[in-house]
Amino acid sequence: MFAYYLDLALRSLKRNRVLTTLMVLALALGIGATITTLTVLRLLSGDPLPQKSAQLFYPQIDPNSKDGYLEGQTKPDLTMAYPDAMALMHAKRGTRQAAMAMTQAKIMPDKAHARPFFSDAVMTTADFFAMFDAPFQYGSGWSEADDESGAELVVIAGFLNDKLFGGTNSVGKTIRVGDHDLRIVGVLKPWSPQPRFYTQGMGSRSYGDGDAVFLPLRTARAMEMGPQDTECYAAVEDFRHLETAPCEWLGVWVELNNEGAVAGYKQFLDGYVKQQIAIGRFVRPDTSLLDLMSLMREQQVVPDDVRLQADLAFGFLLICVVNTVGLLLAKCLRRSQEIGVRRALGATRKEIFSQFMVEAGMVGLAGGVLGLAFAELGLLGIRHQPAQYASLAHLDLSMFAFTFVVALVASLIAGLLPAWRASVLAPAPQLKAA
Repeated sequence: MFAYYLDLALRSLKRNRVLTTLMVLALALGIGATITTLTVLRLLSGDPLPQKSAQLFYPQIDPNSKDGYLEGQTKPDLTMAYPDAMALMHAKRGTRQAAMAMTQAKIMPDKAHARPFFSDAVMTTADFFAMFDAPFQYGSGWSEADDESGAELVVIAGFLNDKLFGGTNSVGKTIRVGDHDLRIVGVLKPWSPQPRFYTQGMGSRSYGDGDAVFLPLRTARAMEMGPQDTECYAAVEDFRHLETAPCEWLGVWVELNNEGAVAGYKQFLDGYVKQQIAIGRFVRPDTSLLDLMSLMREQQVVPDDVRLQADLAFGFLLICVVNTVGLLLAKCLRRSQEIGVRRALGATRKEIFSQFMVEAGMVGLAGGVLGLAFAELGLLGIRHQPAQYASLAHLDLSMFAFTFVVALVASLIAGLLPAWRASVLAPAPQLKAA
């Protein structure tokens, strides 16, 4: 019976080519706009580390003065000063912990006539790679002892290894960063979590390609590499010695594997702040310990205009569906006599309803195919925008399948009213009018 309905639907669609084209075009435009904006929204709001995000927490404390402070409402700053970050690190209350800051590394290629260039770099500590599941192609990260000794080591990204060493195993070789030769201990596989959660509040990009260079924090500071963003809560005369300055420039992440560990760490964090208040360093008692996704939501990583565009696209799809309903109804009325004949020959209301729903579904599938083309065009346009996430705007397999789900659902919803209208037509008046 389904094959029979398909045949009837094909014949009907071919007979009314103009109406069919208008219906497919209306649905395709709505679907194309919706899939384009949903793809971008999904890209920007996705979980950057789905296998581990629930175990990663971001402690925050507030060393600022009482000026402008509203108890329970003022949120702690995203970064913290060096003494506080090191105090949390050395307490070792998490399974793993890492402090980090973003910087720029001047790479000096060891090739004749090759020009130096700047790359995004991370000053961090040993647990960074294991805590964030950064995969290694060659070698490994450095040790905690290397952190303490300020060893001149470096981990580089795979794309930098390709550029400087042609993709060969460069572990043990040296790379010149600024005026220092650093020994390569590890090369990462392609790794670029989106959004780049560990850069929040540190003056770096939230999206885009991964970082090229990872250096031990103490080593980078000894090389006089500075953080990209620094917030000071008291007057500072010498910014060269940030380790002792009243400035916030380090982010700290901790890995906590269960609820008990989270509660214990929060208690420890509160206790640390009370100690600082007691010795006169702090006046604000507030602390925060958000998991990765909660931090992304609080920081509103997804731009507001992207959410607005998604809402507008859904509104546009609704308008397209309403237009399709009107076109299907017009088509139904033009076929009243045909429906009367089928009813007179024994077709039930259910069979008439099913026939029109199959026809609506076929319109939806055609709209989905054309909608995919419109979505690709939309994403192509986004990739040419000057946005951080522009290069990431691609349709993946799941969104490809979702396009047809949206197309079928939209077309079936659009077909409900015309199909019901066709199924309740009385055959006698239609036969008399014929």
